Amino acid sequence: MNDELKGKSSKVKVMYVRGDEEKENRGQNPRTGKGGTRQPKDSDWRNDRHEGKGRGPHEHDDTYESSPWRTVSRTPTDERPDHRGISGKSFIDPEQLRRQRLEETRVYGENACQALFNSRPEAIVRAWFIQSVTPRFRNALKWLAANRKAYHVVDDAELAKASGTEHHGGVCFLIKKRMGIPVANWLKLAGEQDCVLALEDIGNPHNVGGIMRSCAHFGVKGILVDDAAVLESGAAVRTAEGGAEHVQAIGDKDFSGSLDAFRKAGYTIVTTSSHSGVALNKAILPKKMVLVLGQEHDGLSDSVFQRSDLAISIGGTGKVESLNVSVATGILLAEWWRQNNG
Repeated sequence: MNDELKGKSSKVKVMYVRGDEEKENRGQNPRTGKGGTRQPKDSDWRNDRHEGKGRGPHEHDDTYESSPWRTVSRTPTDERPDHRGISGKSFIDPEQLRRQRLEETRVYGENACQALFNSRPEAIVRAWFIQSVTPRFRNALKWLAANRKAYHVVDDAELAKASGTEHHGGVCFLIKKRMGIPVANWLKLAGEQDCVLALEDIGNPHNVGGIMRSCAHFGVKGILVDDAAVLESGAAVRTAEGGAEHVQAIGDKDFSGSLDAFRKAGYTIVTTSSHSGVALNKAILPKKMVLVLGQEHDGLSDSVFQRSDLAISIGGTGKVESLNVSVATGILLAEWWRQNNG
């Protein structure tokens, strides 16, 4: 029940139940015979009039005497109510909400979400499902319920709104983003065989997703990027079909400086070229290398290309300028895997 009403004076009226003490102190209703134990005396009314007190505003209102409610007025205030989370009306600091959104992302697609749940369920904040996929997410639903994580079974239209795409695959997770590992930390953990992929200005989520899928297939665990969020976009994770859970972003804003750090640690910096370089079928790909790839239109920047220890090319008919970067990555990593794990 709403406890605030506005009268003609624009003041907010608050109604609350009388306490027992008030019931004892008020007089009996002369018309109904109901009321407190103390009967008012004529001398009381006379004394009140003699002292100038008069009668209260409700003394002639029989309904008021028998009602358990009492109404008082108060001036409205500008204070913002804090409902402490009840009915979703709690006040949220806009700055806090902005930071929270920067730390979270949505991933979707059945294979991508299954892999994420199996790998890091604690990252899930909220989940949406359509009814037809719930049998295949039985374990996930049990885990979400046991850990008090909100989930919703919705129709296709609602899921499209929640995920931001019609290609959601029947499920969407709101998750906490992973942060990129600093280069120095990665080098401490690296083994004798390690291929790291370095992506310069590659932001197309479908290409990034295809690259992550190839990385997972050929045992490449680290991807050096300017911004770790590139690997966390919903479209990229969906395209990776679960491969995103097997790679880790190596985040460093100084892209060229990171390549120098890898070289000092014993890695060979390998680049690609459409017009020059050693043919892939003749190149020797070392066990520890950083394979650097750039966007298809402009390729690698001069500063990055000059840091190359080995430039290789992928032979073909020459009828097209170059391969899609995702396709080229798959071919290069397949050869690295063949040479070092065959």
